[in-house]
Amino acid sequence: MGLTNVSNLDGRDRVSASGRLVREAVVLVATAMIIAFLIKTFVAQAFFIPSGSMIPQLNVGDRVVVSKLAYRLHDPHRGDIVVFDAPNQVAVKDDQGLPGKVVKGILESIGLSTPSTEEYIKRVIGLPGDRVEGRDGRVYVNDRELVEPYLPQGPTTRDFEPVELGADQLWVMGDNRENSSDSRVFGPITEDTIVGRAFVKVWPVPDLSFL
Repeated sequence: MGLTNVSNLDGRDRVSASGRLVREAVVLVATAMIIAFLIKTFVAQAFFIPSGSMIPQLNVGDRVVVSKLAYRLHDPHRGDIVVFDAPNQVAVKDDQGLPGKVVKGILESIGLSTPSTEEYIKRVIGLPGDRVEGRDGRVYVNDRELVEPYLPQGPTTRDFEPVELGADQLWVMGDNRENSSDSRVFGPITEDTIVGRAFVKVWPVPDLSFL
C-alpha cells in the first residue's frame, strides 16, 4: 500500500515538474517578446531596405539597425543616414488583433517584416537654416559645393532651385541621385518625423559595416 502511494506521488511529481517547465517556458518567451518590443520602441530597430535609392551604400534587401536614441543625445549631422516617416503617407487601418500586432512588432524589430506604416531612408544634406541648391550637376549648401565622397562615380545631381530651410527642417536625398524620391520631390522633412539614424548594416553578413 505504501509503495503504491509513493509511485502515485512520483507520477504526480513528474506531471507537476512538466507543468512548471511549460509555465517557465511561456514566461521566458513572453519576457523575450516584451524586451524585443521595448527595444524596438525606444532603443533600436532593424529595417529592411526596399528600394535602390541608396545604392551603392545600401542595396535592395540589405538590413540596417537604426538607433532611436541618437537624436535624443545630439542634433542630426550632415551626412547621417536617417529613417523617417514617409511624407504625406496616408494612415492605413490595421485590423490585426493584439496577438497579431505583437508578433508583427517582434518581426519588425529584427527586420523580418516591413513596418505597418511606410518609412523612407535617405541621407541628410541640408540642416536647419541652410540654403540648399542643385546647380551644374552638383549640390551647393550656403553657396559652397558639398563634397560627397559616398556618391557613385559618373551620375550627377540634376539641378533644383535654391531652398531655404526652416528652424526644424532637413533636406534629405538618396545616394542614387537618378533613382530617388527625396526632398527634390516632396520638399524638406521636419525633425519630428525622424524615426532614427541608421548606424550599422547587418545583412548580408559579409557586408557588415558601420554607416
